[in-house]
Amino acid sequence: MGAPAAVEALRAVFLEDLLARPLEKEEKTGGMWDRQGTRWLVFDVDGTRQAARQRALPSTPDLPSAQRRLDEVCAPGYLGRKRGETVRTRTTVLQAHTHQWVGTFSGASGAGNGDYRGELRQAVKVISGYVKAQSLSPSQAVVRLDGQYGNGAILADLAGLAYVMRGKDYDLLDLPEVQARLAQPPDQQTTHPETGTCRALFDFPDLLLSPTGPRTRVIVAARPASETPVKVGTTRGENVYELFYTALPPGAFTPADVVALYLHRGAFEIVLADEDKEQDPDRWCSHTAWGQEFWQVVAQWTWNLRLELGHALHPTPMRTTEFAAAQAEPVATPVSAAQADVSYKPQVWAVSRMGCIAGEHFTPQPDGTLQCPAGFPLYPQERRPERDGSVRVIYAARLSHCRHCPRREECQGYGMATKKPRRVSAVLWPYGKTEEAASLLPPPPASHPIVWGDWQRCFHRREVVKLLRHQRIDVELAETAPPAQSPLVRLLSRAERAHYRLSWAERLARNARRSAAPDVAIKLFGIPDAFATSLGLRIA
Repeated sequence: MGAPAAVEALRAVFLEDLLARPLEKEEKTGGMWDRQGTRWLVFDVDGTRQAARQRALPSTPDLPSAQRRLDEVCAPGYLGRKRGETVRTRTTVLQAHTHQWVGTFSGASGAGNGDYRGELRQAVKVISGYVKAQSLSPSQAVVRLDGQYGNGAILADLAGLAYVMRGKDYDLLDLPEVQARLAQPPDQQTTHPETGTCRALFDFPDLLLSPTGPRTRVIVAARPASETPVKVGTTRGENVYELFYTALPPGAFTPADVVALYLHRGAFEIVLADEDKEQDPDRWCSHTAWGQEFWQVVAQWTWNLRLELGHALHPTPMRTTEFAAAQAEPVATPVSAAQADVSYKPQVWAVSRMGCIAGEHFTPQPDGTLQCPAGFPLYPQERRPERDGSVRVIYAARLSHCRHCPRREECQGYGMATKKPRRVSAVLWPYGKTEEAASLLPPPPASHPIVWGDWQRCFHRREVVKLLRHQRIDVELAETAPPAQSPLVRLLSRAERAHYRLSWAERLARNARRSAAPDVAIKLFGIPDAFATSLGLRIA
């Protein structure tokens, strides 16, 4: 059996072992439930690179050419730090709910920057088999990819799997339909809880990525540009634009849900860091490409075994997290091309509360904002289709403007102790029959919360390590009667005397245990009974 066939056989046994023993038989492998109650499995796919540290060797005409031991494993590549590095790339697949590794791929193509599309196709094949074993449709598996894969050509390699990825085809921003939509109010706005970055989200449910390419759902995220150069996205004028491609349905995931699901991919980087600490799969243990990948598969298998033993040692139920709260009101569903052609009448201001300045006193501006009677702007926050065919546009002021405004009580109502900025809504009615316009609008998405089910990432593995560090093992040999006569003196051959290398048959004969050898008793102390029973050990 050649090296590639041996590695593929090991990978097949690794996946078979993973599917044969799930962490929790009752609750299976966790999952994510969308706003319509459909279950999804999320997988993280990423290409990681490891640089090989090599000494600088002199190169002069009187010296022979340098022979590097890692020439078959590494090749020149780029890690974003310095040039002239020799690196190796591997593509890893992680089940995001159980934190189990599903596969690693590099092989002969992993030297240098690697073949990311070929390795992605291998990962898709493994994910499809994993999902099929869970009695789920391949379309219910969500693959999260970073910007390395973010173009339309990648969609053909996903073989029907759902996806969430960061796009890099920024030429889409120059399309006329995209420019026209960006000039209108956004579908949603989202604020990152840690960085505080506020993004305006524009949802395109069916956008052609290239003249001959596929169609997909594209979400454009816009945020104000700063003086610091951006590392992700592109700057156009005063805004920074980011692209997100997804196959998730609009009725089940709002634009904010899709962006939050992709940004949640940051937890994958933490798992990679833990993997490097516990058992580094990227350390150089072989001078051949297939030997290096063999080690990487074994390292991931060891990770999964530690996780499985930790669940047997301290079984815990699946934890459920409210990934996204339920919507009090249906969020705006993106409009299609047929809906975009509908023309609307002049906006009608909603009836204000008693004592408030009416919306008709706010002046529309050419840039799409409103100007309040005190001279401050109100920005469009949401564009929400209603069931009767109308479209409601909601404008909101900035809290810093309203907090110190001299007309605050007059604007928001006398005696009102609100801490929120002023909001004004306008209704746009389409020309023609209301029933025809309403038939063009899609039904609003369900308002159920998005629920994420998983297990803890570190607790179970660390508990197993703690147990092993304080483990006592006694190995005892059974007592045997002394031989009746002294053993015969064995003559050595000249090959044995010269320490020649043994053949495989001679090695096996030397290492084989004799039938007359005494029995060996191994006793482990300090193991909980339930843990020993799950491993099939006999309890003393």
